[in-house]
Amino acid sequence: MKELERDLGLPSVLAISVGAMIGSGIFILPALALEIAGPAVILAYALAGLLVVPAALSKSEMATAMPEAGGTYIYIERGMGPLLGTIAGIGTWFSLSFKGALALVGGVPYLLLLFDLPLKPVALGLAAVLILINVVGAKQTGRLQVAIVVVMLAALGWFAAGSAPTVQSANYANFFADGVGGLLAATGLVFVSYAGVTKVASVAEEVENPGRNIPLGILGSLAFTTVLYVAIVAVLVGVTEPGSVAGSLTPVAVAAEATLGRNGVIAVILAAILALVSTANAGILSSSRYPFAMSRDKLAPPSFSTVSDRFGTPVASITLTGAVLLLLIAFVPIVEIAKLASAFQILVFGLINVAVIAFREGNAEYDPEFTSPLYPWVQVFGAVTGLLLLTQMGTVALVGAVVITIGSIGWYVFYVRSRVSREGVAADALRRRVGRDVLTETQSAVEDAPREVLVALTKNLDESREASLIAIAADLVRPDDGRVVVVRFEEIPDQAPLTEEVTAQSASDISYETRVEALSSELDVDIEADEIVSHDTKHAVVNFAANRGVDTIVAEHEPLRLRSRLFGDPIDWIVRHASCDVLLVDNLGYDEPTRVVLSGDGELYPPLAVNVAEAIAGANRGTVSLWHWTGRRGTDQYERTLDDYEAKLAEMLSVPVGSETIRADGGPPADPDVVVRRGTDGTLQSLLFDDRPALPSPGCTTITVYPHKSRQPGFARRLVEYITF
Repeated sequence: MKELERDLGLPSVLAISVGAMIGSGIFILPALALEIAGPAVILAYALAGLLVVPAALSKSEMATAMPEAGGTYIYIERGMGPLLGTIAGIGTWFSLSFKGALALVGGVPYLLLLFDLPLKPVALGLAAVLILINVVGAKQTGRLQVAIVVVMLAALGWFAAGSAPTVQSANYANFFADGVGGLLAATGLVFVSYAGVTKVASVAEEVENPGRNIPLGILGSLAFTTVLYVAIVAVLVGVTEPGSVAGSLTPVAVAAEATLGRNGVIAVILAAILALVSTANAGILSSSRYPFAMSRDKLAPPSFSTVSDRFGTPVASITLTGAVLLLLIAFVPIVEIAKLASAFQILVFGLINVAVIAFREGNAEYDPEFTSPLYPWVQVFGAVTGLLLLTQMGTVALVGAVVITIGSIGWYVFYVRSRVSREGVAADALRRRVGRDVLTETQSAVEDAPREVLVALTKNLDESREASLIAIAADLVRPDDGRVVVVRFEEIPDQAPLTEEVTAQSASDISYETRVEALSSELDVDIEADEIVSHDTKHAVVNFAANRGVDTIVAEHEPLRLRSRLFGDPIDWIVRHASCDVLLVDNLGYDEPTRVVLSGDGELYPPLAVNVAEAIAGANRGTVSLWHWTGRRGTDQYERTLDDYEAKLAEMLSVPVGSETIRADGGPPADPDVVVRRGTDGTLQSLLFDDRPALPSPGCTTITVYPHKSRQPGFARRLVEYITF
């Protein structure tokens, strides 16, 4: 495989970055921003430059870690996964397309100062020519780009230096007349002026000593361009009458005419046309490569990565980009083009900042030569301020960003997801963090055995099933020398009074108490028996548990089914209202179980389920087996992370732990004695996140655990666990 020669030094890096930034940001936007913020537009350019710093640092770090990866979207896709990679790719494509349109719509008015021509037809004609140039493969040479940069800087330097002596301080009066809102709105508008600062990352593979030259080049060019912008805008405001250039299509030419005369205007026109045509061409070239790159990564149709045999260019990708460019020029006002270009750039820069956090916290190989200082505060600052700017940019920009984001998500769901199985390092970082948190909670649960368990007998059971429930409760409290309270609940009709005759002990009650006392000796656990008669069993159970302060309720019941969710069931009601944990037992017998199964579908095991499984296995000198469903969703990294989680879980428990794979449409891999699984309580949260396949009949007792709501993870945590696992 051929490698590119690293022959771009620091001067070349600076030239690339400065050349990518100088354009519409200074020749067009000052007049539009003046209408929004007045003289404070000077501060808006400085603030925008400051807010770009986090993304510049983040991009510098990722470019030195992955110098072979070109586009911004590639960094985000690797760091955040295909979903956010799709959003970033489409967002960057639109941003560059808007920037190209802005350059043409804003550049043509400078040309019209010399020739009397209609604006939009000329802009459309130029766009068509540039699109054709990109299709046939004509390339702009590096020397031409350097020449354009030199001409631009010379013209702008002459304008700033020659005009500075005529600055009138009165023109800065009422500096903050439009308030903080106007300042932030103008900052968001001119943000796109700095979009090219990270362009050098696309040629990072050709930069010598990238750990030094890339960050110095990016930050140095950003500092230089920010100072240049602020100086030029300050002069522009200072040499013109208040409001005279606000809304002008050629603000720099207007200011140059006031201070430098005809020669100054011609110099500015030449620089503006060169800069803006160059920017437009670069915009078409670079934006058309995003559908091309996304297609190669299966995020877009294959046709976009097809290279023409005749021209050697991705014609489909360039044609799509060109069509969008022509539509923007024809139908979208220039100020809205500028806002949308900035909005999408802010969105992408925000994702760049988050991507660095993903790489740092993830488990992927990531070894940058340059690391961003003040991590992660710089990245958080960049992401948060980006969102703040978006909210201040007006309805069009905000709606545009939201529509593109939603559209990108839709594209991912309906096209990409079925074709791509990889994930970003952020998902794994988040997954590992959730896993660590759950392991911490599990450790606490394992060390906190229940002191008192209520066995609620809510229906007539034969003696063996009754004994099974009591034996389960005994195994739970035995490690901490706890107590089991066995209560037989009897419900009578509302119209029947609770008289002494009704509540008097029967022969059946005496026999029941005798059996319980015998079990106390047999199981070597303190067991207490009681009977309660009430008009409402479910309230009686909940009230008894609360008044007694028990830690867990054990009752016989099949796992919650759709029928009970729709029509209600006394035990279901107890699950939702109990002041403690609830274990529902699908009781098929309990005879010294030695093979205890924790059932899952690849998700994390609830701490309560782990606690119950370990207690039962430990009491019967048995083992715990972790069940997995076949076809667990996820990548190889997902499997490794889940294996690491289970290995740590096994180390935590005091009994032998193994794992087995089962088929959802078949039977269990071997004959278990007891299965312990997570329950759902019929709430919206559980209905949303419970998509497990139906548990194959294990042919043994199944214990479904329902932690008290104080120990249940919140909606956000369940959402994160659902997404990552």
